[in-house]
Amino acid sequence: MRVLITGAGGQLGTALQTTAPDAAEISAIDVDDVDLTDAAMLRARLAVEAPEIIINAAAYTAVDRAEEDEELALAINADAVAIMVEAMEQTGGKLVHVSTDFVFDGTSSRAYQPGDTRAPISAYGRTKAAGEDHVRPSDILVRTAWVYAAGGANFVRTMIRLMNERDELGIVADQTGSPTWATGLAQTIWGLIENGANGTFHHSDAGEISWYDFAVAIAEEAHEIGLIESIPAIKPITTSYYPTPAKRPAFSLLDSSATRAVLGDTHTHWRENLRTMLREEKALG
Repeated sequence: MRVLITGAGGQLGTALQTTAPDAAEISAIDVDDVDLTDAAMLRARLAVEAPEIIINAAAYTAVDRAEEDEELALAINADAVAIMVEAMEQTGGKLVHVSTDFVFDGTSSRAYQPGDTRAPISAYGRTKAAGEDHVRPSDILVRTAWVYAAGGANFVRTMIRLMNERDELGIVADQTGSPTWATGLAQTIWGLIENGANGTFHHSDAGEISWYDFAVAIAEEAHEIGLIESIPAIKPITTSYYPTPAKRPAFSLLDSSATRAVLGDTHTHWRENLRTMLREEKALG
């Protein structure tokens, strides 16, 4: 199968390439190859690539900046998706589109299921919801959250850097969800494709934590393998203590049970995946 991966240089795009099945003939593009805001350029590249499947791992993810730049975020997160769907309609192909927990408002009392009502509270969330609206029932929509990978730009690596620089950190404790190791997400996406799935799915690691809980675990695990010399004092703070331009959902845990049922696999706990990622990080030097 001919597969085109967008966002090739990102955490998920990289993981998709390293975990691709032997049957996949991969082409990968990033921002340096195609400007997703240029409709003519994107259409031309899709025509040349002629993929049977597009995995759209590209996105405008600057959550706070999107509050002032929603038009650009919409062009990348929604308008480009419409063009990809258009291309797949012409060739009979399938789009696999990656979305986010930010399409929900965070007021649920239980983990969000794929069919739950969306109510984004930020420009980023609105643009990602708009992108979802273009996805056809025959396509695959995968929502995820808190993605991280060795070598990437993410919370885990930021924490390691700060823990090596500071004696004390204040971390938000009133936003709850679960992190997602990019390799596990990539494996899930390939699994859904190989199983001929369609519709909406959720994927994040098993467990429920706050950013504060995550930071504490990062400190413990990173110290254990020598990525940080000592564990700093980590204090829980509220979201109001650290205001940002964009609102974040206070609770964005995703229910991945339907995904696991389709794939027939186990739901790996976030701490196990964190340990794996940290070992990879250490190996990078």
